[in-house]
Amino acid sequence: MKKQFVSALLLFITLNVSAQRLKINEGDFKNLKGINTYSVVFDYTDVQIPKFENEEAFLKDKMDKREEKKAGDGERFKNEWFSDRPDRYHPKFIESFNKRFENGELSVTEDAADYTMEIHTTKIYPGYNVGIVRHNAEIDASFTIYKTGDKDNILFSGSYKDVQGNGAMGYDYNSGYRISECYAKLAKNIAQEFDKKVL
Repeated sequence: MKKQFVSALLLFITLNVSAQRLKINEGDFKNLKGINTYSVVFDYTDVQIPKFENEEAFLKDKMDKREEKKAGDGERFKNEWFSDRPDRYHPKFIESFNKRFENGELSVTEDAADYTMEIHTTKIYPGYNVGIVRHNAEIDASFTIYKTGDKDNILFSGSYKDVQGNGAMGYDYNSGYRISECYAKLAKNIAQEFDKKVL
């Protein structure tokens, strides 16, 4: 029994690590040598939500359930779903990336820069925490780098699947917080690749 448990645990860890491995879609890290600042932009076009046909269907389901319990909660959920992007996810990504380079070797900013790093989120699974049971949020995302104003000339593009954020010791009852931790992890993954292959 103990051997089966250890085997299952090792399989879970292996799958989790491989799921968060970088897939290079286009370009080469050598194209990024000498670039130290990126203007980061975020794209959520056609984002998919597991178990739902599309984002609109997800929002309708969640809004209807909340509205049944308390008038106004449905609209509040929708507003937070979209406002969490600039208020939580973007700052969390920027903070997590930049803190890996304490001496400013590399940085991302929402200000203008010569080169752009575009983060395209293709899947968001918000996870859940109902006290006794919880599940991390997950995202799939690609990041594409190009000279600002020349989007068709891609220097590098890569993607990650099933990036999970760590919870706050189980006290992550807010979906926006859970999802923001995925962006912190995504930024960490990208920064580690840059540290190894660009600097």
